[in-house]
Amino acid sequence: MNNLSGRRHTALVVIDVQNDVVAGAHDRDGVIARIASLVDRARTSDVPVVWVQHSDEGLVRGSHGWEYVPDLQRLDTEPLVHKQYGDSFEDTDLGQVLSSHGVGALVVAGAQTDACIRSTIHGAFTRGYDVTLVGDAHTTDDRTAYGAPAPAEVIAHTNLYWQRQAAPGRSAAVVATADVDFEAPTP
Repeated sequence: MNNLSGRRHTALVVIDVQNDVVAGAHDRDGVIARIASLVDRARTSDVPVVWVQHSDEGLVRGSHGWEYVPDLQRLDTEPLVHKQYGDSFEDTDLGQVLSSHGVGALVVAGAQTDACIRSTIHGAFTRGYDVTLVGDAHTTDDRTAYGAPAPAEVIAHTNLYWQRQAAPGRSAAVVATADVDFEAPTP
């Protein structure tokens, strides 16, 4: 149903599950375990897994903090997109990677809910992709000291409003890890 002509395939996009990004994240271990499950299921279903990795002055490329958590291992055959902005499409080759696989629908998981996850799902949606957010496979850390709601509330609010997104020719959804069906045909 996406607005991208001829792109009938789905990809799992795993965003920024890096050591320093998720060090203090809400339900860190549970979220990482659910993402690992999604990765395994995507691979079994021959669905591309696209890894996104952030770097900036506080998250230095090549440092231990910049590396993906050891619980998640990218295969050499799986694309790795390096980014420096919240939206994983901004100034990266993510669009080209997805196009080369005929992808028009994204299943998104990772971190941080209130930063790179939100930026990327909105960026994908406005670019014409169908976007499914895995509601129990994204997380953020506690930013209440800066006036933000507690992490569980940030996650719940993001899940609430994303399931209500609408635009011509595109779909948005929120599903639990257990309900992701990589075998179902894309509309």
